[in-house]
Amino acid sequence: MSDWQSCLAKLRDDPAFWSIPSGPLQICLSGGRSSAYMLAQLAAANDLTDPRVQIIFTNTGREMPETLEFVRDLGAHFGVPIVWLEYRPGAEQWEQVDFATASREGEPFADLVRKKKYLPNAVARFCTADLKVRPAKRYLVSLGWSRWTNALGIRADEAHRAKPAKKERWENWYPMAVAGTRKADVARFWADMPFDLRLQAYQGKTPYGNCDGCFLKSEATLAGLARDFPDRAQWWQDLETEMGATFHKDKSRADLNNFVQQQGDWLFDDEALFCQADGGECHG
Repeated sequence: MSDWQSCLAKLRDDPAFWSIPSGPLQICLSGGRSSAYMLAQLAAANDLTDPRVQIIFTNTGREMPETLEFVRDLGAHFGVPIVWLEYRPGAEQWEQVDFATASREGEPFADLVRKKKYLPNAVARFCTADLKVRPAKRYLVSLGWSRWTNALGIRADEAHRAKPAKKERWENWYPMAVAGTRKADVARFWADMPFDLRLQAYQGKTPYGNCDGCFLKSEATLAGLARDFPDRAQWWQDLETEMGATFHKDKSRADLNNFVQQQGDWLFDDEALFCQADGGECHG
């Protein structure tokens, strides 16, 4: 083991490394295994019931049921309060919900699209900002917060995603990336836990995590959704039909869904069939 690898190993083993910074702290919980690993490490090293700490999960309504169950279980197992938020088109533009009342049919996502009158896409990714970032920001401001630290579960093997916040009220903090936490560390941790996210992982990725049919996911993943969960794939097709537009230029969910239904499972013998790797479209 090299010197820097030894140093990172010590950091991971040192609970003091996970000590939270002074001042208000938002812990962003996506509902995936990596951000949940970060929450577990922070909970082991700190009192996350302190009012200056807010653990926030923003639900778009298109999360798989297993994701919602995982977030519920995280709060119960680690004994921490998790704030569930959703976008609303009204004056405040957010509402606090819980596991029982959280949207499960894509209502926040559809409401936002209808308000905008167009679909998000790879260039105009307003869904992330309006469904996740801004509801959390407005909630924290309603608590009287003016400046805070934002903890994000970005690992060391995806450190290119660790970026500073631009002209915002918060400073981003990436404890996992700095500690050298990688996919294998996260996988080992959850393998030893009495509960886990009950969504299948492939090569360290969870294809149906976060928004089930997100337009940033590869065609292979979206085709898999059409095969495994046709009702969930149909929701995205119906929204395209309602808006008279598509999430991808010259590609409709109706065409993809129909193609998968007509051709059958033999398509999935060739992983490259749907995956437009040369166009930079493979995102999971």
